[in-house]
Amino acid sequence: MASGDGRLADARWRLGAGAAVLLVLGAVAGGVAQRMVVDAQPAAIVPAPVATASAELVVDVQGAVAEPGVYRLPAGARVLDAVARAGGTVDGAAPGALNLARAVVDGEQLVVPTAEEQAALASAAPEEGGLVSLNRAEQAALETLPRVGPSLATAIVAHRDEHGPFTDVAQLDDVPGIGPALLATLTPLVTL
Repeated sequence: MASGDGRLADARWRLGAGAAVLLVLGAVAGGVAQRMVVDAQPAAIVPAPVATASAELVVDVQGAVAEPGVYRLPAGARVLDAVARAGGTVDGAAPGALNLARAVVDGEQLVVPTAEEQAALASAAPEEGGLVSLNRAEQAALETLPRVGPSLATAIVAHRDEHGPFTDVAQLDDVPGIGPALLATLTPLVTL
């Protein structure tokens, strides 16, 4: 029986060694398979870094708002967003003087007039100094127009310099920052 016990022990050892080898081989094969899956992953699922430096606009909101000041807004913000960021309008404001749906331009100044200021500006410009020439006026003269501050006056001059003289007052609509509402306000106050 001694030799039978030895063979039994030997068989058990071989069986245990075989099982160990199978476990090692299984682990190695599993690791290789896992690495193949990891290597097969497309690089596109790694999220790209988000650029934040250019995703902000800086706008100066003044006039008939609750909290006038300089505000940072996300790219794509509208005039309505800028006015809301400044605490909204105060009593007597004329927010309709602005195109609230217009996209905000970085570095611009938005002035929300009161209803009295809007009425005075609309009636005073043609009576006091005549019509403002879009093709001959300097920046300072353009700034006398209602809702035209330094940024917008600069944009009008830049458009004129880049595209040549205006041939129609309606071309003001091509200037960044001038939308249909402002164009309607400026049309009776300007000439070519």
